[in-house]
Amino acid sequence: MNWYLEVLKQYAVFSGRARRKEYWMFTLFSLIVSLILGIAEWILGDVTGADLSIISLLYNLAIMLPSIGVSIRRLHDIDRSGWWLLLSFIPILGWIVLIVFAARDSTPGENEYGPNPKGE
Repeated sequence: MNWYLEVLKQYAVFSGRARRKEYWMFTLFSLIVSLILGIAEWILGDVTGADLSIISLLYNLAIMLPSIGVSIRRLHDIDRSGWWLLLSFIPILGWIVLIVFAARDSTPGENEYGPNPKGE
């Protein structure tokens, strides 16, 4: 949970580097919260007829900037520009490439985006 809160504290920070653990823990907790909200809305019958109801929409809007920020910092950690995140607009192939990038280990030492967050 601390990883999730750390990303939220860096709400719109797009510089620096983010470890794999920080990225994936934020993604996991975001998914869990989204699932809980979806189930709660289904149980309470708070579905507005659209694919997303109001509570889910507000949550997704609230975590949009932190999600983009941690994704860019994760790309920086493997010595890639944040512009690589635009691959997400390419269905399937772009998503696969970004998942592979997110799963790669950090670039050892310091790169142009800052020191290694692992402390190596």
